[in-house]
Amino acid sequence: MIEINIDYEGQLHCSAHHGPSGNTLVTDAPVDNNGRGEAFSPTDLVATALGCCMATVMGIIAQRKEIDLTGMKIRVEKHMSTDAPRRIIALPVKIQLPLPADTTASIPTSKSMLRGFFLKKTIHKKFREKFLTHLSKSTKCSSEQRFR
Repeated sequence: MIEINIDYEGQLHCSAHHGPSGNTLVTDAPVDNNGRGEAFSPTDLVATALGCCMATVMGIIAQRKEIDLTGMKIRVEKHMSTDAPRRIIALPVKIQLPLPADTTASIPTSKSMLRGFFLKKTIHKKFREKFLTHLSKSTKCSSEQRFR
C-alpha cells in the first residue's frame, strides 16, 4: 500500500504528499474552470499518469530485451468536454522512439500491445474508442515534427 496525503489549501489549490518518497506535488484548477492555472490540474495528472505509465511499462519491456529507450518522448493531449459535467473525453497519445527508422529490434510498442494492455486493462470500454496512438521511430526529426 502506498499512502498519499492531500491537503486542500483553499482557492482551488491542493498539495499531495507521497509517503514513500516524501515528494510533494501541487495542483491548481485551470483558468477555464475558476482557477489560476498555476500548476497541473487534477485532470492534467490523469493524462500525465497515462503517459508516464506507458513509458514505464515500455521501458520495463525494453530493458528485458536490452533495448535503450532513453530519449523516448510521449505526448498526451487532454480533451475536455464543453458541456456539464466537465470530463475528459479523449487522450490521444503520440510516441516518438529514439530508434532509427530502419531498426529491426522487437520494440514494446506495437499497436496491439498498447491497445491490448493499456486499453483493456486500464481504460474503461466506453473510453477506449477515443484513445489514439501514433508511433514513429526516428531521431532525425525536430520536436515539432515528432508530434504532428
